[in-house]
Amino acid sequence: MADNDNCMMRIAITPEEIRPDEATWITTLLESGWDMVHMRHPQASLRDIRNIIEAIPQKWHKRIRLHGHFELINEFNLGGLHLNRRCPQPPANYTGPYSRSCHSIEEVTASADCDYVTLSPIFDSVSKPGYGARFSQTELLSIDKISSPLVIALGGVTPERVAALEQYNFSGYAVLGAINQFM
Repeated sequence: MADNDNCMMRIAITPEEIRPDEATWITTLLESGWDMVHMRHPQASLRDIRNIIEAIPQKWHKRIRLHGHFELINEFNLGGLHLNRRCPQPPANYTGPYSRSCHSIEEVTASADCDYVTLSPIFDSVSKPGYGARFSQTELLSIDKISSPLVIALGGVTPERVAALEQYNFSGYAVLGAINQFM
C-alpha cells in the first residue's frame, strides 16, 4: 500500500471535530499519497459520517477506515474498521479487514488477528498535551520480534521524527496533530 519514498505506510487520522471541508480534506490527503485515512469522530452522528463518505469520490472509499458507526461498512465499500476503547469489537459476522489501537507491546502481540495496529504514544503527543512518550528503546526494539500484525507508530509523529522510526520495526506511521506539517 505504501508508495512514498521510505516505503512506510502513512495513515492520516481525522481530529475529533468534523472540519467544514472534511470530505474535500480527506480526498486531498488520499490524492496526495496517504495510504489510509481513519475517520475518528467520536461525537459525530451516523448521518454526519454518512454525509462525509458520500461526498468523497468512490474511488477513495477503500482507503477509509471507520473508528465508529461500523454499520456504514455495509453501505460503502470501505477499507475496514479500527477498534479502540470506545468500539472494542467488530460487528458480529464481520469478516473484513480491521486494525486496533494499542498502548502496550502486550496489546500488540495479542492482536495478531488484525492486519495492523497503531502503537502509541511513541513520542510526546502533538494533539494531546501531557500525553508523553511511553516506550523505552528496549521495548521499541522488541517490535522486531513481532511478525504479525504490522505495527504503525502513533503519537507525536512529525516530519522530523519519521527518520527516528526507521531504527525500529514499524511498518508505518499515523498522524493526527501534525498532519498539516506533512502537507
